[in-house]
Amino acid sequence: MEEASTAAAAATPFQLQFDKPIPFQTKMAEWNPEKDLLAMVTDDSKVLLHRFNWQRLWTISPGKCITSICWSPDGKIIALGTEDGFVLLHDVENGKMLRTIKSHDVAIVCLNWAEDDPLSRPDKDEFLSYEDRTTRFFPPAPVMPRIGGLSSGDTGLAEENEEAIPEFSSASCQRFNILCSGGKDGCVCFSIFGIFPVGKININKIPIGVDSSGKRNYQLHDASISKVSLSRNLQKLVLLCYGKLIDTDNLSHNCGTPALHCLYLDTSIFFNRKNELHQVSQQASSIQDLVEVVRASISLISKQWSNAMNLFHEKFSALPNLIAAHGAESSSEDEFLSLLFGTRTSPALHQFLASSLGEAGLKRIAKAVDSAGREIRGVVSEHLQPAVEIISFRLAELRGLARWRSRFQIIGLDEKLIDGVTESIGMLVVQVERFSRVAATVLYLFQNFFTWVLKCVKILLNEPTDQVPAANSELVVIFLKFLLDKDPIKQLLEADERIDCDMDAARHVEQLVVFGGFTDTQFLERSLVKQFNELENSLKEAFLMPFTTLSSQIHCQGLLPLYPVTSSDTLSSTCTPASISSYKDEDSQHEESSYNLTDYVCFKIPDGSLNKRNCIGVIKDSGNCCTALSMASLSGFLLHMPDEYECVDLSLYKDNQVILLLSERSHSDSPGRSWMVMLQTQNFSFTPLSRTSPTNIYSLQKLVALDLQLDTDYGKVRSIPHIVSTPLAVSASRGVACVFSSRRHALVYILDEDEDEDGDEVSDME
Repeated sequence: MEEASTAAAAATPFQLQFDKPIPFQTKMAEWNPEKDLLAMVTDDSKVLLHRFNWQRLWTISPGKCITSICWSPDGKIIALGTEDGFVLLHDVENGKMLRTIKSHDVAIVCLNWAEDDPLSRPDKDEFLSYEDRTTRFFPPAPVMPRIGGLSSGDTGLAEENEEAIPEFSSASCQRFNILCSGGKDGCVCFSIFGIFPVGKININKIPIGVDSSGKRNYQLHDASISKVSLSRNLQKLVLLCYGKLIDTDNLSHNCGTPALHCLYLDTSIFFNRKNELHQVSQQASSIQDLVEVVRASISLISKQWSNAMNLFHEKFSALPNLIAAHGAESSSEDEFLSLLFGTRTSPALHQFLASSLGEAGLKRIAKAVDSAGREIRGVVSEHLQPAVEIISFRLAELRGLARWRSRFQIIGLDEKLIDGVTESIGMLVVQVERFSRVAATVLYLFQNFFTWVLKCVKILLNEPTDQVPAANSELVVIFLKFLLDKDPIKQLLEADERIDCDMDAARHVEQLVVFGGFTDTQFLERSLVKQFNELENSLKEAFLMPFTTLSSQIHCQGLLPLYPVTSSDTLSSTCTPASISSYKDEDSQHEESSYNLTDYVCFKIPDGSLNKRNCIGVIKDSGNCCTALSMASLSGFLLHMPDEYECVDLSLYKDNQVILLLSERSHSDSPGRSWMVMLQTQNFSFTPLSRTSPTNIYSLQKLVALDLQLDTDYGKVRSIPHIVSTPLAVSASRGVACVFSSRRHALVYILDEDEDEDGDEVSDME
């Protein structure tokens, strides 16, 4: 190894940018694809973002155990997978939470966010280019309401994610992209823009054709995902998974040996229908954003009004108690009516107005109700009503798309379901208008009542009433009859409340149905909240159809068992070094509808498996993504590491290269050394992988492992003066790698630049 060290020192590859001590242990790290930013997850699941110069931008603590991480293709959003099955989306600028999505029921062990490559767009589909017309007719979409609270200290509903809605509502400006998440239970979920779910598969339930004849079917049992990678043309999903391959036709002959498998799934539906999916998901994701605005608006209105009414009833509930204490049998309404018409003022009412309530108490209640009224009017006019109207417009756009059956029914956009949702949102528009009118009337009646009561209090206390405006006696009577013990606003905000509808209104609704446009004649009997709940249910049903339809069109192209594993290997599957990537086939010609990609999978083989020791495997599939996987298109090679070194981590790099991180097996107390190696896969001979029967399924076992000699011209080699640990963070777009040492150091190397001799002497010092 001394010769290797001399050779590496002379070549001085991989310029060392810096070597920084870090105060934390890192378990995951990913470079931003567009900016010189590195996101790291610590052992205690804190997320840190550093610049290339190691300046820290922010640190967040999501409060959940982070199990996976990836960036959006444009580098503006970081996605975190959690142990309890959530995907957390955070803004790169400040770390603020943008969205929380429940994708799985178990831990999300891997994430991959793929974007449509413009080179894969055929010219013939340009006529399907779609313009989001919403901005022509509406101002920018409303954000979550943020309103100051009442005296109770309520500060409104909106949190620091106020800008989340504008971020995701700009979906029309984004390129089509899909976030893939793999769960520990073998489920893979697909979401357009990371927020609109369009598919879910369980690899334990999909049939797998293993024989080349296709006559025998197999299935994976007890499978768990290790890695997922969606190709840049969106046509193929390559994943690594642990599980048992079971012959479904002959269960009695199954030994059920756990193994690591490379599974190829046909996702060409995403490519073939990406224009339609882009249009639908653009509208649907914006609708879902606005539904959250409506929900938050209604909740805030309910809180504000409830606080005001609690104060009102708390003060005015003293009057019935005083009436009972004076031995009277009248009601509060009777007492106020007697005062209004000048017949009498009972001792109970006199005591209530002069002592229990008083001028200060009355003004406090009036101020609370007036403040709640202003808040409600603001929420309705600035958030609730605009959101409902924009949802209505976007659903009308979807309704038009749904009628293009030849293109949109194939992705599950159902015309009848969308018609139902469109009618439901129309009813909600009416409900919001009714609520606005009821709220305005109720607040005016409250104001008039409080004015009259204030005048009465001043008269009872022998104070001048010149500054008190005159009250409308008829409106006071209406208030006492319909508002003193009732709450029309609360009724409209209750989910199970049935609203009384007069006969004339019901008759007019039935007459309008004759003219068409809607069929629901009972909507006026529902509350605002109940109508909103019905809209949500109908939206869920309508968007579940594309989800189900697309899920059924994702199927297995083929499977390559890699190596058998023990139970301990399966438990540590997320720590097993592996990497998946795809590169454009330079020898392929552009086709009318696509271009070819070659998929590469690189992985470490556990010692003892396949009778190999200290080996890594590299396989590639150069088959056409649009056709079923041909085993003839698969080939691979094995590489044996020097016995005194072990592979700590690895990563595929651009131009078909592999980056290996090797660490010396230390047999003494002295600190060992490590090596970073860049190999060009074209320098190795790929051997075709084929099999004819399931009894000999491990094709890699037949390959002869090539010995890697660090002092030969296999590629670039550099010595690292630390014992290194996982993870190895490599960025193909930025040409850098970050290596973490077991002694909590972070070393950043520029992979495409060599270091001069002086710099090398410094970097190689112990």
